[in-house]
Amino acid sequence: MFKKKKPHLLVVGGTGFIGYHLILAAKKKNWKVSSISLSKPKKYRYVDGVRYLTIDITNFNQLKKKLNGSFAYVVNLGGYVDHSHSKNRRDKIINTHFFGLVNLVKVLSKKKIKNFVQIGSSAEYGNIKAPQNEKQNCKPNFPYGLAKLISTEFLLNLSNLQKFPVIILRPFQVYGPKQDQNRILPQVIKACLGNEKFPSSKGEQIREFCYIDDFISAIFLSLKSKNNQGEIFNIGSGKPIKIKQVINQIRKIIGKGRPQFGKIEYKVGENMKVYANIKKVGIKLNWRPKVKFGDGLKIVISSFRKQLRRK
Repeated sequence: MFKKKKPHLLVVGGTGFIGYHLILAAKKKNWKVSSISLSKPKKYRYVDGVRYLTIDITNFNQLKKKLNGSFAYVVNLGGYVDHSHSKNRRDKIINTHFFGLVNLVKVLSKKKIKNFVQIGSSAEYGNIKAPQNEKQNCKPNFPYGLAKLISTEFLLNLSNLQKFPVIILRPFQVYGPKQDQNRILPQVIKACLGNEKFPSSKGEQIREFCYIDDFISAIFLSLKSKNNQGEIFNIGSGKPIKIKQVINQIRKIIGKGRPQFGKIEYKVGENMKVYANIKKVGIKLNWRPKVKFGDGLKIVISSFRKQLRRK
């Protein structure tokens, strides 16, 4: 009797927040997992049994040499993440996202993968009117969104012309335990737990937040999908909320925290309403978010409290 072969998943950017949770879920499914990143994982994001490769995807020769083996599935979370809108970093952002992706495709196109899931971004939409949907013509106004959009367009062309097996997911504010502390929810939670004063904008921006487990389930549905290659899917909660309400909700759960609303100016060119139309993914992938925002917040806050007790 033949032993069933484990699916082999390659995660580009596997040492980051989403990559860590994706790898954890894949290992629970008993999949074989390899990860590419610029450095080894931090201790709190290390997962046993994973082949961690340190590769710069913008270096084609290095990538071709070190990325050996075959993969059934690939998820691309790679690229330099910077939401500061700095022009000085524009070239680095575009280089790591777009040219790194081109190198990946050159190497992986010879490995006969089943599905390639590209993690795009809600930033691709720019100042498009909410709720943003996949049929709208994107108008990104910052380098990060532009880098993601040209990557999307490149992959869609490959899908149309060469049948490259890609699905693109555009997440809207994914959050969860072990997220980097330069993101809004970890920053607010940390400040509230310490009962600190912290500056904020007026908080009138409308956003939505998708819990990490829900996003991971969308990735796996995409990996196993046979009929949706060349498609883009928004992944969000479907529940828009003002940032001021988010901050006050965190304060209420924790019982302390001193936000200073109005101390920070809104970013020039910022879209005040960014939330998704998620009908398409519900119909085509049968995906719907399950974790309510309040429940997700409590899990993340509990995780922060455990971290503080360990220190």
